[in-house]
Amino acid sequence: MDKQPSASKSRTQKSKKRSRDDNQNPGGAKHENLQVKIQLFQDQPNKIPPLVAYFPSGYNPQTQQRQDEEEPNNQNNSPKVPKVKVYRNMAQRKGNRLQVVVSPGGSNVDFVGSSFTGEAAAAQVCRYSLGVLDKEAGTLKIIPIATNKIFRLEPRVRTAETANEEASNSTKSELTANRMDKLGELTALYGTKRERKKRKDAINLKKEVDSESQKSLDKKIEEVAFDKEALANTSSLIARNIPPHDVSATTPLEAYPLDKIILKGDWDFLGDIYKLWQGGEKVETNAYPHFVCNRIRKLDAIEDETQQWKLSCILLYITHLMKFRDQFSMGHVKSGKKHIIPSIIHHRFLNLFTDPGSKILASEKINLFISYVLVLALHVDGFRTDPSDIAQDLRISKVDLRQHFLNLGCKLVHQNSILYATLPVPLNFPSQNIRRKRRQ
Repeated sequence: MDKQPSASKSRTQKSKKRSRDDNQNPGGAKHENLQVKIQLFQDQPNKIPPLVAYFPSGYNPQTQQRQDEEEPNNQNNSPKVPKVKVYRNMAQRKGNRLQVVVSPGGSNVDFVGSSFTGEAAAAQVCRYSLGVLDKEAGTLKIIPIATNKIFRLEPRVRTAETANEEASNSTKSELTANRMDKLGELTALYGTKRERKKRKDAINLKKEVDSESQKSLDKKIEEVAFDKEALANTSSLIARNIPPHDVSATTPLEAYPLDKIILKGDWDFLGDIYKLWQGGEKVETNAYPHFVCNRIRKLDAIEDETQQWKLSCILLYITHLMKFRDQFSMGHVKSGKKHIIPSIIHHRFLNLFTDPGSKILASEKINLFISYVLVLALHVDGFRTDPSDIAQDLRISKVDLRQHFLNLGCKLVHQNSILYATLPVPLNFPSQNIRRKRRQ
C-alpha cells in the first residue's frame, strides 16, 4: 500500500526461528532471523479491504491461463484473463454487503460469491486477516479481510434473463428495508403518539415466533385442561359461524369482546366518520349503509370524546364490511367499487370471508360475515337493536335475520309492535336439530 492509514498501529517485534539440527533438516536449508515492523491496519469506511475467495468447483484461473497460452490456435498468444467485478451496497451505512463476480474469458459461466448469502451468512466464529511481508522494507502489514469472510465462488450459467437478477433483487430489498428502518427511526423520534403506537403495532404484527417461544407455547398447550363438553359442541359452533366469544361472560360487552373483532392495528384507520362529524358535514346516504346513517345521531348524545370516537370507528368498520361484501358480490359490484378499504383491514377480510384466489364470498362463510355485522350492530345499539335497517343493508328478510340473531345467543322481544334483538348473558346457544329424511 502506498499510504498508511492514520489509525494503523505499529510495533516492533523480532521474529525468532530456531535452526534445526542436521537430522531434522537434511537439506541444510538456512533460516534467517528477520527484524520487522508490524503494522496493523483497521477498517476504513471509504475503502474495501482485500478479498479472499476460493473455487470449490476446482476451477483455477492460473491453470486456465497457461492452457490458453499453450493453445496452438491462439495466434496472438494472448490468454483470456478472467474479469473480476466487486459490487458493494452503498445504501447500507457500513457497506458490508459485497458480491464478487469472476467471469472467465470466452465462457458463459460466472463464479459468484457474496458476503450475505450461503456459507457467508452463517455465524462467523473467527476473524480473518491477510499478512504481507516485505523483506526489503522490513515490514509486515496485517490487513483485515473484507467483512471478515472468505468468499465461496459458486458457478452460475450466464443467461440474458437471469444476469445479475439476484444482485438486483437483493439491492432492491435492501433499499426498501433500509428506507423503512429510517422512517421508523424518524417516527420514533418525532412522530405523534398515535404514529408511534401504529409503528409498534406493525412491528408486533410482523414479528415471527422464534423456536424457543414456539417450544414454550407447545408446552403450555399440552398443559391446557380441555373441556370435553365444549369439544362435543364444537361442530355446532363451527356450523353457526360466530365471531370470537366468551360463553362464561357476565356482561354483553364481555360476551363478544370488541378487541377480538376489531384488532389493535385497525383502530388507527377508522377515523373518517369522526372527522366528518366533527367538521359538521353530512354523511351521504349513498356512501354509507342505512344502519350507519341512522346511527350517526348517537354521537351527539355522547359527551365523552373517547366514546364518540369509538362509536364512530365501529360504524366505519361496519361500512367497510358492507362495501367489502359489495366488492365481492356478483350483482352488487358497482356500489362498493369506489370505496377504499385500508389494506390491513382488507387483508383480514380476505382471510376471514373468502377462499384463496376467489373473487366472491365463500358460501360457507356468508353466515360468519353476517354474524360479524350483527355483533357490531349490537355493540352500537347497546345490545338492544331493531334489525329493520340492518336487514335492508344485508339484503335479507327480517324472518331470515331472526335465525342469525338466535345463533348468536340473542333473544327476540316485541315492544310497541317493534321487534328487538337483545343479548342475555351468559350466552346460551340453541341446539341445532338435524332432521333426517324418513325412509320410504
